[in-house]
Amino acid sequence: MISNQAFIHPDARIGKNVKIEPYSYISGDVVIGDNSWIGPNATVLDGARMGENCRVFPGAVISAIPQDMKFSGERTTTEIGNNCTFREGATINRGTVAQGKTIMGNNCLMMANSHVAHDCILGNNCILVNNVLLAGEVHMDDYAIMGGGSAAHQFCRLGAHVMVSGGAMFKKDIPPYILVNHNPVGFAGINKIGLKRRGFKQETIGEIEAIYKIIYFSDRNISQALEHIKDNFMPTEERDYIIDFISGSKRGILKSAIK
Repeated sequence: MISNQAFIHPDARIGKNVKIEPYSYISGDVVIGDNSWIGPNATVLDGARMGENCRVFPGAVISAIPQDMKFSGERTTTEIGNNCTFREGATINRGTVAQGKTIMGNNCLMMANSHVAHDCILGNNCILVNNVLLAGEVHMDDYAIMGGGSAAHQFCRLGAHVMVSGGAMFKKDIPPYILVNHNPVGFAGINKIGLKRRGFKQETIGEIEAIYKIIYFSDRNISQALEHIKDNFMPTEERDYIIDFISGSKRGILKSAIK
C-alpha cells in the first residue's frame, strides 16, 4: 500500500489502509487518516491534519507555509476533515499567528490549481472549481461553490449555499443562498436549483427570495431592510441566518447586478 519510492518521515502518523504512491513526500508533523490516498508526486508538509478517505492528486501541496510576509515560522496547522479531494496542483497553506490554523470541513473538493491561503475556514461540502483563489482569512460556509477562475479578497465571507459564477472577483461578503454574477459582479438572484437539490421546500425558497427582494430592490438601506424583515417575516432558520450574516458583515455585502 505504501511505495518504497515515496519519502515518508518516520514521525508521520499514517492511518490504516492508506495508499501512498511513488515519489510523494510526507513530512514528519503530519497526520493522515484511514483509507486515504496520496497520489504520485503529491506533497504533504508539516502541520497537516487530514481526516479519513481523503485523496491528494499529483502535484497537490497540502500545508505549505503561508505566502504571508508576516509569517515568522510559528507552529501552525492545516486541519482537514473526512472525504476531501485535492486535484492536480491544488494548494492549501497552513495558518499564521492570526488564527493558528487553516480549516476545511468534510466532503470538500478543490479542483485543479485552486488555492486556499492561510487561516481560511471552509465548512462542509464546499467546492472550489479549477483555478479558484482564496486569499487569507476567507470564510466559506457549508455548500458554498466558487466557479472556475473566481477569486475572493482577503477577509471575505461566503454564506451557505451560494453559487459564484466563474471569473467573478469580489471584495465584499456574499450573503447565503444567492447566485453571484461575474460581469458585473453582484447579486444575480437566488440559488434555486442548488437549494432544490439539497431538499429545501418551495415555500422556504419563496421566503428566501422575498427577503432578498426587500434587501436589494425595496429602496431601503440595509439597516432599514433588516428591520422590515424582522417585523414582517416570522422567525425561521433561514430568515435568522440571513439577518445575522448581513448584520455581522464587516466588509459589507455585494451590490445587485440586476437593474
